[in-house]
Amino acid sequence: MHRIQNFLIWAMTQRLTITALIAVLCTSSTVGQQTPDEAAAHFDDWLTAMRQDALAAGISAQTVTAALTDVTPIERVIESDRNQPESRLDFWTYLDRIATTARIERGGEMLERHADLLDAVNDRYGIPQSTMVAVWAVESSFGNVQGGFPVIQALVTLAYDERRAAMFRRELINALRILDQEHIALADMQGSWAGAMGQVQFLPSTFLDYGRDGDGDGRIDIWQSPADALHSAAAYMSQSWQPGYIWGRQVRLPEGFDTAAAGLDTRMSLAQWQSLGVRRIGGEDLPAVDIEASVVLPDDGTAPAFLVYQNYRALMRWNRSHLFAISVAHLADRIAGRPPLSR
Repeated sequence: MHRIQNFLIWAMTQRLTITALIAVLCTSSTVGQQTPDEAAAHFDDWLTAMRQDALAAGISAQTVTAALTDVTPIERVIESDRNQPESRLDFWTYLDRIATTARIERGGEMLERHADLLDAVNDRYGIPQSTMVAVWAVESSFGNVQGGFPVIQALVTLAYDERRAAMFRRELINALRILDQEHIALADMQGSWAGAMGQVQFLPSTFLDYGRDGDGDGRIDIWQSPADALHSAAAYMSQSWQPGYIWGRQVRLPEGFDTAAAGLDTRMSLAQWQSLGVRRIGGEDLPAVDIEASVVLPDDGTAPAFLVYQNYRALMRWNRSHLFAISVAHLADRIAGRPPLSR
């Protein structure tokens, strides 16, 4: 009897939590305060309209019913979206967290274990093996950390929230399309709180545009298949990658360097940067190569400084953060056996 009573109390508490969350999500798009019942009715109306939109987009009724029945917002998704860190770590602290000794060693092991797959990816897309391993390491720890949120429910939460509703409404439709194409079962479609999925953390739209069947089984399974995940990641990156070139290099800036010239918006040839006094970190001249580059100062205008090329921009497609791009690029260098940055 006590178990039944406890269960009923728990169920009522969960319902109150859900309706309270729905009420919070409703306040930005409705006039005045809503009661929990009004908020729940508002969400039900929204979900009904969402189902109709999905059907109109060509999603099968079977998929829509399975995915969008008895679905509710997830409170932790909203908490994560509202509380993304505003401050950032300094460059060296961030780098040390990304390019750890353990990750470098593990990356070397994966480089050897998956040599045939990585060679095939390199032959097809031109992305270096060490770069693919570094991206794989950072995005999901080689598939071991992919996120534990049900993707459809997370995207429903963010699509219902007014802050970025249009974007996540599109991603929700695309996630339903992935289910409709039978690449993965609904119960197995897990990912991050923002709906990023699999070993390379693709949003549904990226999956549909760049997902590849690397193992030839007729499905695109970026969750369980390293071949599918790495072929997909390489297909995405290859849209802006320049085979045969490095990502960039650490450099020494001249005294009095105008930091207004730093940033990806300024592109000049290596010869032009050379004329301004930019040198390799050891003081040597820049390479005599006809390529455009930009100076990047990831730590608020202070050292270290980097001269970056087109392939750096390709890495920035994953995450528009200089800390992220340089750290992944450096991790790739370390996995490939190149020396650490100069401090």
